[in-house]
Amino acid sequence: MAKKLVIVESPAKAKTIEKFLGRDFEVRASMGHIIDLPKKGLGVNTRKDFAPQYEIIEERKGVIAELKAASKKAEEVYLAPDPDREGEFIAWSLMQTLGLKNPRRAVFNEITRKAVQEAIQKPRAINEDLFNAQQARRVLDRLVGYKISPLLWRRVQSGTSAGRVQSVALRLICDRERQIRGFVPQEYWTITALLSKQGEQERFEATLVARLNELAGQQPTEGEEEGAGEEGEGTQEGESERRAEETRRRLHIANQQEAEAILAELRGASFAVWRLLQREVRRQPPLPYTTSTMQQDASSRLYFKPKKTMSLAQQLYEGIELGPRGSQGLITYMRTDSTRVSDEAKASVRRFIEQTYGQPFVGAGRVGKLKATAQDAHEAIRPTDVTLTPEQVREYLTPDQYKLYSLIWRRFVASFMTPALFDTVRADIVAGQYVFRASGSHLRFPGFYAVWPREEEERLLPVLAVDEVLALHELQPQQHFTQPPPRYTEASLIKELEELGIGRPSTYVPIISTIQERGYVSQEQRRFVPTWLGETVNELLNKHFPEIVDVGFTADMEQKLDNVEEGRQSWIEFLRDFYETFKEMVARAEAQMDRVQKPVEELDELCPECGRKLVIRSGRFGRFISCSGFPECRYGRSFVNKTGALCPQCGGDLVERKTRQTKRTFYGCSNYPTCNFAIWERPVPEPCPRCGGLMVIPRGSQEPVCYEEVVLPQQNPEEQPQQNGLASSSRGTGARRKKVQKSAKQSTEDSPSLNGATETALSPSTSTAGESALPAAARGRTRRGRSTSQATSNGKASKSRQRRSTAQASTGNSKRKKTEEQEKQASAESSKRQSRRTEKTRAATTARARGPESASLAATPAEPEQR
Repeated sequence: MAKKLVIVESPAKAKTIEKFLGRDFEVRASMGHIIDLPKKGLGVNTRKDFAPQYEIIEERKGVIAELKAASKKAEEVYLAPDPDREGEFIAWSLMQTLGLKNPRRAVFNEITRKAVQEAIQKPRAINEDLFNAQQARRVLDRLVGYKISPLLWRRVQSGTSAGRVQSVALRLICDRERQIRGFVPQEYWTITALLSKQGEQERFEATLVARLNELAGQQPTEGEEEGAGEEGEGTQEGESERRAEETRRRLHIANQQEAEAILAELRGASFAVWRLLQREVRRQPPLPYTTSTMQQDASSRLYFKPKKTMSLAQQLYEGIELGPRGSQGLITYMRTDSTRVSDEAKASVRRFIEQTYGQPFVGAGRVGKLKATAQDAHEAIRPTDVTLTPEQVREYLTPDQYKLYSLIWRRFVASFMTPALFDTVRADIVAGQYVFRASGSHLRFPGFYAVWPREEEERLLPVLAVDEVLALHELQPQQHFTQPPPRYTEASLIKELEELGIGRPSTYVPIISTIQERGYVSQEQRRFVPTWLGETVNELLNKHFPEIVDVGFTADMEQKLDNVEEGRQSWIEFLRDFYETFKEMVARAEAQMDRVQKPVEELDELCPECGRKLVIRSGRFGRFISCSGFPECRYGRSFVNKTGALCPQCGGDLVERKTRQTKRTFYGCSNYPTCNFAIWERPVPEPCPRCGGLMVIPRGSQEPVCYEEVVLPQQNPEEQPQQNGLASSSRGTGARRKKVQKSAKQSTEDSPSLNGATETALSPSTSTAGESALPAAARGRTRRGRSTSQATSNGKASKSRQRRSTAQASTGNSKRKKTEEQEKQASAESSKRQSRRTEKTRAATTARARGPESASLAATPAEPEQR
């Protein structure tokens, strides 16, 4: 009996689905896309309705042959790629390439037994509008890229490119950098009073907020109160906005003179409670995840890059082997812009909350406002089975899979729990003609905080009464400066793109990856900084292609693509309207765009070979230092970015380096391989004020801390970076360690490169010199480490001698077994070797007798020719 064939994209997805469908079904994978536009050439006929010229991907020819054979034997064929535009395109390409007639399109939002079986029972036809929307996007991006990129190659440098959406993202980053450079900091001061109740030790802080005459006669409004009534989501962004609003309402103290004048007025003043305001505040739970918010939270909370987040989410969606439970998808489809949740999932999560936490924790569920640009095609990202808690499935997941699943699970459960209740109190304290304000809050009922982490700490105030006189312990004036707008992180850039209506859930990762791979931006402290190349490309695009990089125009194009998907506009008309104007812009830019000469940065250092100035250049592997006299002088070396901090082990400079495979930034000693010190945290030049040691900025923080006291005790030595440019892993296998050791041995024979040399042991003379620069405690650790190393070395030497003795005994036995003919042959060969050595010795003696020149001719190789 012929089986029914189901075709999906990936083998992992196929493996999971096959277990749900039974013996009558055969599930195969297409391994993703099977056709695409050609790698060379435009591949679009602009004169014939923009007909794309698709080609079969070379690597998929074998898969296509297997799928053709399987489809001919099948009774029915179901096409079940992902439920989005790209998945619809894959389904269409399978139908065309395999020659299928009336294939069935199976669509499911989650990979569970019930969802898959329902999709097979209720298939539909391929959605031509959905396919045309994806085809229009692909052709549009090809037109923009293949028309502008060659122009940039000729005018700027090879390898540059322009993209319809990536160029807008680059513009946002460059515009923000321009704002930062033009920002002028403004000085301001704050005054904080350290107070307590009379005769009590417990102290609290109150900040100067206004003059008394400004607040006299006014009743506090909800806008004045911190967290008055209902608050927004319990997120970091909401807390930051509340603090910023409170700061804006404070009394402005412009400079030190004004601060000192106020302190003089407060000298000897009595601090008394003027008024108290106590309220109950409800903090609302967050909404379930969309693609954008999941990527933002994974970046800020887990330090995952968006690309890594989506890769892990794809694995959780396609299915994980859960032991006795079998393979099962753990989350719903991960490309969505909706916070909508199905009725069945709502009932399930409410039942779970009631059974686990109790009825008081069951909430109504947040309903998010649908954005104008949202497609709302799929549910929010949620667990497929809320009863599968993160701890229950932890043993079947990798550490990173567990972290992401835990984040998604907790967010979804929290969104259907009750708000958190806080008892808040605000005390306005009068001193002379000024009002100080102290705030406190206490969590009375946790609500959704039972599963969702809190970012802020509780601020408690003692029980106060109106007109109560307080004890003043200290007045603390502090100088501040206004800060420029922060640079974009990956998370904040995704948020900005979503708010502007640029891109869609499936495009955020390619956008961010492309601008980094092209060298348009770099990252400093996980924030984007445009490079010279990025700023140059952005300037040229703004000048010659203003519409392409216009935020409003790009958002409008996304809306038109949505219209194509919904059948309200023809994809050919959409492309024709765009291309007529775009063609004119390309022709005008071809005539007007001038060639850009890349500036060369000179160093205050002379070339050691010819005496000319050294300069910094950029190549395909990054920046490097070379002679300004190139090509006459070919001197060059790696570019080293110094941090200004000194190595705590040997006193050398700590420099920035990158791992070889992932290009992750770490910081190592410039004296490598003599010194192997390396860390992930960025060091700062200033030493620790307490111990004089190294200060670093930990990941996720902006404040420097002592490396020895704070960072080092919390770290696993196996997770530290290596100076050979490889990232250590506690899960590495023995084969991997051997590979690292082999790489280290090979690299020590060459000079260190920009991304780090290889790790090598210190020589006795070097280690002694390095040890003298260490503190006494460190020298003790070094000696103990060397003693252990020597003991290990002695043990290895003893084993080696034993092996040699055994080998010698074996060799003696074999010699005794030799025949007389073999012994004579060996003796003759020995005589020949001795004769050749004698002749070489005689020739060398003759050469020395003739003079040093003739002796050196045979020993010295010829100098290499300059090229």
